[in-house]
Amino acid sequence: MPTIHDVARLAGVAPITVSRVINNSGYISQDTRERVEAAIIELGYVPNIIARSLRSKRTNTLALVLTDITNPFFTVIARGVEDIASDAGFTVIYCNTDESVDEEAKYLQLLLQKQVDGILLVPARSTSRSIELIHEQGTPVVILDRRVPNVDADIVRCDSVEGAYRLIKLLIDQGHRRIAVLSGPLGVSTAEDRVVGYRTAMTEAGVSVDGLVFYGAYTQASGYEMAQQVLSQSPQPTALFAANNFIAIGALKALRDNGLKIPEDISIVSFDELPPMPIAEPFLTVAAQPAYEMGCKGTELLLNRLKGEAPSECQEILLPIELIVRRSSGPVKGSG
Repeated sequence: MPTIHDVARLAGVAPITVSRVINNSGYISQDTRERVEAAIIELGYVPNIIARSLRSKRTNTLALVLTDITNPFFTVIARGVEDIASDAGFTVIYCNTDESVDEEAKYLQLLLQKQVDGILLVPARSTSRSIELIHEQGTPVVILDRRVPNVDADIVRCDSVEGAYRLIKLLIDQGHRRIAVLSGPLGVSTAEDRVVGYRTAMTEAGVSVDGLVFYGAYTQASGYEMAQQVLSQSPQPTALFAANNFIAIGALKALRDNGLKIPEDISIVSFDELPPMPIAEPFLTVAAQPAYEMGCKGTELLLNRLKGEAPSECQEILLPIELIVRRSSGPVKGSG
């Protein structure tokens, strides 16, 4: 099995130079770096990561704990995390909790045992226990996408209240007064904040929301079920607000199954873009979040914490939401 000394001899450099190339530390000329990398490939040398981590107290790994890796919003976040981490010489471990507090606790215990250098967490619920567990081990953590009240941790997210408010204001300006909201789980900050934004806009317009607020899960099945409940009401709402893209997909299927045309019979708006679809043009009106930027910013903040270059006070970074108006929202039927 080749050693670091074998690589150094073949490349014509000192072992410390090989170590610097492997660890991406210190200045190395491009010519020297290329010779060392060529020698590593030729010899099939594999660095002893475990021994190196014992010496440095670092594993050069980050963890990204997500609630639903199948959702394009989170996969785009993951790409941002991966790009920034890779450029800094870190690898990323991905964990999927399915919005389960128990799964989250299980993964965090495992990650802390493996001594990851830092954790990026989309919390399954807005409770502090997971953050406390991470802090007990002295591991830096950055919360993505969601709020967790009363914790000492960096957060990178968008303003769900403001995004929901802007979507509902758009529908109200189009003449809608009976608007139902299909939200995510109680206890998840994004779900609750989007209902707050909805209620604020409706209250300002002097419109009742009685019987029009539904909590479910951030899934297509839940979106379908909640939309069916809404459509059983009399009178039916003239517009739906889906609190995320998967809920919107389920709601769209329910509307189609009930023979309703969008937006002629009913309007629908959503948080987050739908996954790419084989259609000529996107059609859903959305409050779009910069998912890639969220992943990048969160990772940059975490790496700065590891390097001791972040401010002593924890930061909350609020990224802008873009309101994109498309064909799924329009004036109330018969109002024109």
